[in-house]
Amino acid sequence: MYKNLVRPLLFLLQPETIHHLIVNFLKIGFKIPGISFLVKKCYTIKDSRLKTSFLGMEFDNPIGFAAGFDKNAEVYNQFTNFGFSFIEIGTVTPVPQDGNPKPRSFRIPKDNGLINRMGFNNKGVDFAVNQLKNKKHKAIIGGNIGKNTATANNDALNDYVICFEKLYDHVDYFVVNLSCPNIKDLRKLQDKDSTISILNKLTEIRGLKSPYKPILLKISPDLNNEQLDDVVETFNVTGIDGIVATNTTVSRENLITDESRIKEIANGGLSGKPLSNRSTEIIRYITEKSNSTIPIIGVGGIMTEEDALEKLNAGASLIQLYTGFIYEGPAFVKRINKALLRNK
Repeated sequence: MYKNLVRPLLFLLQPETIHHLIVNFLKIGFKIPGISFLVKKCYTIKDSRLKTSFLGMEFDNPIGFAAGFDKNAEVYNQFTNFGFSFIEIGTVTPVPQDGNPKPRSFRIPKDNGLINRMGFNNKGVDFAVNQLKNKKHKAIIGGNIGKNTATANNDALNDYVICFEKLYDHVDYFVVNLSCPNIKDLRKLQDKDSTISILNKLTEIRGLKSPYKPILLKISPDLNNEQLDDVVETFNVTGIDGIVATNTTVSRENLITDESRIKEIANGGLSGKPLSNRSTEIIRYITEKSNSTIPIIGVGGIMTEEDALEKLNAGASLIQLYTGFIYEGPAFVKRINKALLRNK
């Protein structure tokens, strides 16, 4: 029903328009008595065999919602009704920012993909904190943190510290985003020295706090093997806890969408099916290079149950969805969980 009826109707509207409609629908619709119960009954599987331990946290299943949708921590509890065991909010920045000019999100249905150049549009870390602090969390919450676009790279460390300090008491783990292709010069911070400097500072601050909150680094799928070796070394020397692999890609290789359409869309990070193989390759490379010592959350191009199993078999302990959820619909998490149970 979703693919044949609902999705074609939704895809008549611009992606960002649909995003705002869904957020508002979730905020209003789940206030109706019984809606939460009915949705949860339809889309959630509870089975002890799905439980997953990761970095000291216990997950009801290994499937989470990736950062980028619930940027402002407005609908994280609502999304648990669709079967997600963890939700990553953000990317949040110290102060609110509008992001890049619109239009900035584009579907490429022939490739089951999305291209976006949102630019960390969000209402700022203080807004997210207010959304998180007064509600009981129904799932594990991750905080994805970044820098404001106007902040020079030389001053980026301070932005990450601000977000880390303010969110610390309100999320269960952190993801440091240095790899988004849609913030000018952000990915220059992925060089080893800059990354180590930022991560060392965050782990130093964490050492003064309680309880302990895991810190993960989100990496780009466009890194070469030498750069991935640097990621492994960075993990070993900084004391962070894991890797999120991967962010969106700037590559446009092997797309079947008309080249004229791709040129018309222009810059942006590509997600969805075209990213699937590269993301899995990176998970497998880091797993093998580190002798399976680096905990990994796998994300990127999970469009089928088989894609999810492949990520887990490659070395990820948890996986995250975004574009796959948009293309496959609200039953997708349940389908993956059923596949996991069949493979137990």
